[in-house]
Amino acid sequence: MRAAVPLLIALAVPAPGPAIAAEPSAPFTIAETGQGFGDLQEAVSSIRMGTGTILIKPGVYRQCAVQQGGRITFKAVQPGTAIFEKEACEDKAALVLRGQGSTVDGLVFRGYSVSDGNGAGIRTEMGDLTVTNSMFLDSQEGILGGEPTNQRIVIDHSTFSGLGQCDQTVNCSHAIYLANRGSVTVTHSRFEKGTGGHYVKLRVPRATITDNSFDDTGGRKTNYMIDLSEGGTGAIERNVFVQGKGKENGSALIVIAAEAKTFSATGLVIADNDARMAPGAPGNPAFVADFTHQRLAIGANRLGAGIRPFETR
Repeated sequence: MRAAVPLLIALAVPAPGPAIAAEPSAPFTIAETGQGFGDLQEAVSSIRMGTGTILIKPGVYRQCAVQQGGRITFKAVQPGTAIFEKEACEDKAALVLRGQGSTVDGLVFRGYSVSDGNGAGIRTEMGDLTVTNSMFLDSQEGILGGEPTNQRIVIDHSTFSGLGQCDQTVNCSHAIYLANRGSVTVTHSRFEKGTGGHYVKLRVPRATITDNSFDDTGGRKTNYMIDLSEGGTGAIERNVFVQGKGKENGSALIVIAAEAKTFSATGLVIADNDARMAPGAPGNPAFVADFTHQRLAIGANRLGAGIRPFETR
């Protein structure tokens, strides 16, 4: 008799933040000066090469912006109520980021589709990036990009749902697809209902993916849960995985260096994870498939019936 699939905890619950004394009157307000704008790009451009926080009132916005410099925080006055949809700058994303640094806090991005198949909520092209308490819904991609430097990207307490594609363009799109020469950290976030590609695809030397839930029961045409395409070290720990039945490639849940061995994977920790098969999911995938043949640090993981612990390819 098949064991019941454990209920996944919705981890991406907005964390409480500091109270804001009064809601701004304009849709977009510079917190440091009180200056208000009706257009997001005008608010972004006003910061120039400086540092500023743009407070965003509740509402549904068909606007986008390109950050050309400075350090900018895009912050919802009330998490989950500032919704950006459909309008992509440069045929890329709602927010195209190439400043010195960016923070996105409490925003919702939904409905992004562009001609090259990479319509995203966020396209990061330069500068460190922190994303927290945010949602990425029903788009070709959630967060995409990176730069070939020691860039640091942190994603925490966020939800990725209804993302990815492999049938609109030659190359697939994914819920998260990031590449840099620094690090990517993904924590306390939820991935669900993928519509193609991988849930997390990284080309980075160091990845930390911990305390997340990957619920593929509602997925269709999905591939791997985690794809470290060119290797890399770091940690994949305390995640919960449920492999669904609507797979395009269900041969493995976590795959290391399927495309290249650019980064050493020696010492990569994969431990204390829980992985199960949803009813009707095709059986016998590998929990970890490794192309590097290096010494991974695979510890104890709780695997349900039908999942093999490891294979080399």
